[in-house]
Amino acid sequence: MSNSLAIATVTAALQAVLQPVVGNAVKSATVSFNRPDVASTGGATPGAVVNVYLYQVTPNAAYRNSDLPTRTSDGTLARRPQLALDLHYLFTFHGDDTQLEPQLLLGAVSSTLHAQPLLSSDAIAKAITDFESLKASDLANQVERVKFTPTALSLEEFSKLWSVFFQIEYTLSTVYQASVVLIESPLQPVAPLPVKARNLSVVPFREPHIDQVIAQAGADQPIVTGSTLLIQGEQLTAATTLVLLESQEFTPTVVTDAQITLPLPATIHAGVKALQVIQKTLIGTPPALHRSFASNVAPFVLRPTITAASAAPATGSTPAAPVTAVTLTVTPNIGQGQSAILLLNNPAATPPTAFTSGAVIATTDSSQVVIEIAGVPTGKYLVRVQIDGAASLLNATFSGPTVAMP
Repeated sequence: MSNSLAIATVTAALQAVLQPVVGNAVKSATVSFNRPDVASTGGATPGAVVNVYLYQVTPNAAYRNSDLPTRTSDGTLARRPQLALDLHYLFTFHGDDTQLEPQLLLGAVSSTLHAQPLLSSDAIAKAITDFESLKASDLANQVERVKFTPTALSLEEFSKLWSVFFQIEYTLSTVYQASVVLIESPLQPVAPLPVKARNLSVVPFREPHIDQVIAQAGADQPIVTGSTLLIQGEQLTAATTLVLLESQEFTPTVVTDAQITLPLPATIHAGVKALQVIQKTLIGTPPALHRSFASNVAPFVLRPTITAASAAPATGSTPAAPVTAVTLTVTPNIGQGQSAILLLNNPAATPPTAFTSGAVIATTDSSQVVIEIAGVPTGKYLVRVQIDGAASLLNATFSGPTVAMP
């Protein structure tokens, strides 16, 4: 690798390579590093001149991601960052057109870079000697040599390139790409401790897959508190198979390759749930369980159950604007942050009426939730609650649960 002086060293080494051949092609011709406008107007180097101007630097596509990642998850430097760049040079040729000097210079430069496209150690060493500011350059230590390749630009592309130089007349020119310059950061990573012991564990690749999650009572039966889940799929058997639900791991009662039986834990909240099968393997010395395989995530709906319901006028309610507070006792508990919506139906009314409350967000984990609803006439209503999109059930005859609205 090389340090931050590499870019300037490449340009200086290019001068060392071209100066002898340029001087042989046209007597007293020189190689300069000026902007094209300075070179075209004479500048500090009048006469026949080959001007080398670095006009663009781009990331090298082959190397740009080769050093990822350079830091660990906690930000500690794991390896020295490496920057891979391509340098784009504009060569302009100036001299007496009547004597064809620009074309002589172009021919000399093109044939030299074709015959010697790689920067040699001697050219780099001469550049470091000629320029005091490059004494600390270590471009010569770079594993991959810098190579110059002509860039084919159309007339339109050349026109766009020259347009960035304000009010400068076009002169005979060509473009080369220097690739690749590898610049390594001076940051020094901390050496980790040596490996004390090595353990190798090999297990067959058997990724579990879940097809569906249903209630043991039947595929068309709702899942409620107290239900037993049947997790159906393939390759579910392992030395240790667990079920991940609400970021908790549960041990199933029965595990076969095609089905897992799990009594639904009472701590799981109602709503649309995501379930995953986790398989663990004993690894290490002493052996400890580590996750080895995980299935796809399968959804199911856990419906809440209303065990008690009561209603009373809400605080601030008036006869002109009645508001009722409905207190529901539910199982499982409604969790903090979950949304609850009250659904009321009066099928005895003519015509039947229905009311829906606004959403209430639970602030604590509790078996009770209080939902206020306005504009509901006095009467007996079928009551349901919808928690995170999962609605509670009515009994088979649609006769309960009910709540008496004052």
